[in-house]
Amino acid sequence: MAENEGPVTVDDLPLTFQVKYLGQSDARGLWGIKHTRKPVDLMVAAAKALPPGQILPLVKLTITPDGVHLETINHGTKQDDFEHMAVFFNIESISYGVQDLVYTRVFSMIIVKDNADIKGLNPFECHAFVCESRNAARRLTYSLAAAFQDYSRRVKEMQAQPEIEDKLPTMKKRFAIDLRTPEEIEAELETEA
Repeated sequence: MAENEGPVTVDDLPLTFQVKYLGQSDARGLWGIKHTRKPVDLMVAAAKALPPGQILPLVKLTITPDGVHLETINHGTKQDDFEHMAVFFNIESISYGVQDLVYTRVFSMIIVKDNADIKGLNPFECHAFVCESRNAARRLTYSLAAAFQDYSRRVKEMQAQPEIEDKLPTMKKRFAIDLRTPEEIEAELETEA
């Protein structure tokens, strides 16, 4: 669990963080802090309303060049306190990641669900995590940025190879990572108002 500030490169990946899983909530858009703020507020409120003795699940979150792997950690707690979770979000399904500007220890990301083609279902889902510190949330953001950069490089390399051009429509996608500090985001939002 690196607390270092500064850039993370793909060579530093995989990086693993121990975080508390706030949960998931529908998001209204593909990318941007405006689409993570409300879901994070709702998840934080739900966490604060947990009954005494009930805790958020501890999760091992690993950022790799191919995506994000989540797995619950059992630290001597009763197995039935929360269900075991092991899930992998492919880098192609992650559209956005950011350190929250209000809860600066919270990292959130928007996932584009597979059911995006089914009419009437919301394809965007926000997942949020409470990190050990503000710096850890920042480091997690930098780690996802490194994975996005590597993915972008791989797509460009494939575009340069005509023999695999037929695979490109499934690989092209839009994604974003917000590397601004919470203060920079807040200042920009204030100037827009």
